[in-house]
Amino acid sequence: MELLSGADMIARFLQDEGVEYIYGYPGGAALHIYDALFRQDKVKHILVRHEQAATHAADGYARASGKPGTVLVTSGPGATNAVTGIATAYMDSIPMVVLCGQVMSHLIGDDAFQETDIIGVTRPIVKHSFSIRHPTEIPEVLKKAYYLAATGRPGPVVVDIPKDMTAPTERYEYIYPKKVKMRSYNPVTRGHTGQIKKAVELMLKARRPVFYTGGGVVTGNASEGLTDLVQRLGYPITTTLMGIGSYPQSDRQCLGWLGMHGSFESNMAMHHADLIIAIGARFDDRVTNNTSKFCPTAKIIHVDIDPSSVSKTVRADVPIVGPAGSVINEMISMVQGKEIANPEALADWWKQIDGWREERREKLYEPSKPGEPIKPQEVIEALCRLTRGEAYVTTDVGQHQMFAAQYYKFDKPNRFITSGGLGTMGFGFPAAMGIKHNFPEEQVICVTGEGSFQMMMQELSTCKQFGGGVKIVNLNNASLGMVRQWQDLNYKSRHAHSYMESLPDFQQLIAAYGFTALRVETLADLEPALERAFADTHELVFLDVLVDPHEHVYPMQVPLGSMRDMLLSKTERT
Repeated sequence: MELLSGADMIARFLQDEGVEYIYGYPGGAALHIYDALFRQDKVKHILVRHEQAATHAADGYARASGKPGTVLVTSGPGATNAVTGIATAYMDSIPMVVLCGQVMSHLIGDDAFQETDIIGVTRPIVKHSFSIRHPTEIPEVLKKAYYLAATGRPGPVVVDIPKDMTAPTERYEYIYPKKVKMRSYNPVTRGHTGQIKKAVELMLKARRPVFYTGGGVVTGNASEGLTDLVQRLGYPITTTLMGIGSYPQSDRQCLGWLGMHGSFESNMAMHHADLIIAIGARFDDRVTNNTSKFCPTAKIIHVDIDPSSVSKTVRADVPIVGPAGSVINEMISMVQGKEIANPEALADWWKQIDGWREERREKLYEPSKPGEPIKPQEVIEALCRLTRGEAYVTTDVGQHQMFAAQYYKFDKPNRFITSGGLGTMGFGFPAAMGIKHNFPEEQVICVTGEGSFQMMMQELSTCKQFGGGVKIVNLNNASLGMVRQWQDLNYKSRHAHSYMESLPDFQQLIAAYGFTALRVETLADLEPALERAFADTHELVFLDVLVDPHEHVYPMQVPLGSMRDMLLSKTERT
């Protein structure tokens, strides 16, 4: 029999669970746990400079690796600083376990120093939460937390740990639980065969079909099966922002991604489709635009592991509750040896799609001329060329995020890492840190803007202490670009507080942390600077690229319109 304190149980459990990294920031209520982590060497703790960065780093680690991220924070402000990152993970269905120190159990409810009801605070933005009531509960509760975070529809789980539950003077028997028993939680492991059969019958008869796939394909490790199914049928496919890379973007059948700033051809194909096969996507408002005008001639097959998402915003004609991987595999088995009913109609459909594609091919953006500011699109295209489309790319939120999604072509899942649902500025840099820890030999790029980067730039200190050779590409337009774009379109260019009028000298700022920063002002200087940045995979390099401050992101859906209602440039619309 092995007797351990509650704090040592936590440290031992993390080892037994195979946790590699834990991102956190110490404080009084968590110090027993920190002492236990100090006395072991298997789980590596990364000391961030802000608790929000801990959650984003764990989030990035989870998205790239497919394993739950782990966070450790103290009570009160430590826990509340983590709320934004918890909400980010919740909105994008990312597995994460957040261990929160808490005041001693007899003080809970007394407004004790650094006390916050973090379970109450986070209740709407977690998959589940636990509060430890006795040290003997720790192994079982933590096992449940990791199981809940990673299964079904993934999400963050908070574990509230009062300080007296981790006291070093009290020891109890520790046994690592190999199995989990949760009577009230039974995530589905496969879809209903009858519903899948109905879906396949519709798929084979469709005349204008489109696959519409989202982040559920990526988190469900279903990309390989999806590619097989789509190529067997020869149908077009479009993805959500979160689904980028779930199907190779370089393949002819891929129309790009859809929605607010999605490609012209993907939005047009969706609007005119007679069948939409939605897999692992939730019909978010940034995709559908006005739901009353959404895809008026289409029947809808909706596959999702979360039953509450099916028919939530758009009614499904064939609802299927189940994990993307198993449903896709069953679909493949049903279409094997069968032919589509209307090959001529499909050929006509592709002719129409290719026409839409060709219509915009040379009109995506106006390249910069000598002496003009660099276009942000040119920066992303150069990044894609130099890394052959194989880097891990994180973004913050805004115009740079959209440009990265539009012009970097991803052929693999888990490579485009962005805050989709919550739209969190400050996400990109710490997320890139978390990815680099898991994949130290890979190129990891954070595409950011000067507004977003300043929200988490203190993590340069974390990279100095723990390493993390990420490449930070700052598309510097001296403004909150997407805010400014909306002000141009809807507020007669009244730029209320969207210009950054007092930016730091980024070269001096980065140099103060001991890293290299390069300033790029002309297109001729761009590729040499990128080559210098990528010369050493393990070196952190910051590229401050001055881009055209007046450039907008297009296409852009017209608010309250249908999917085909788009602004195509400052002077064109559909």
